[in-house]
Amino acid sequence: MIIERLSQEHRNIEKLLAILERELEVFDRGNRPDYEVIRAVISYFEVYPEVFHHPQEDLVFAKLRTRDPVAAAKVGDLAGEHHKGAERLRRVARAVENVLADAEVLRQDVDTIVRDFIVHERHHMMMEDRDFIPAALKALKPEDWTEIASAVTGHKDPLFSDVTEERFDALRAHILRLEQEAEAERK
Repeated sequence: MIIERLSQEHRNIEKLLAILERELEVFDRGNRPDYEVIRAVISYFEVYPEVFHHPQEDLVFAKLRTRDPVAAAKVGDLAGEHHKGAERLRRVARAVENVLADAEVLRQDVDTIVRDFIVHERHHMMMEDRDFIPAALKALKPEDWTEIASAVTGHKDPLFSDVTEERFDALRAHILRLEQEAEAERK
């Protein structure tokens, strides 16, 4: 079901935000974070949410607006929020590229830009999980879901599926290492 996929994608995105946050903490301590991983996270956000995840949400939201305009109004301007998130991501990418190019950039400014992206992404997903998804599940009819499913491409997540892309190898390895470390700490 579309909603299950969107919810799983939110969980996957949260993993990436946590990795970005950990790398930012390394940066904040004055050490060198894993820029290959950071760039892979940025690249993932540039591709997957923008090209696949958000268009799916937009299809569901369009149906919600038709079926329950009051619930849709409570959700707000979903497309506008996605656009703002893309702009925040571009600021993150520029800040990281400036650091890597040894440009004059304040460490605090980089921290502020990256944290702003992380906070807003988490807040946005929380709103979707709390308001948008339940409203869609309540208001949409089976024929709406069928129509949405027929409009959605059969894409695979380039990081979290069996069809992975080479450019995300370092990120995938980093995620596995973090999960193994977390599992070891729990034992």
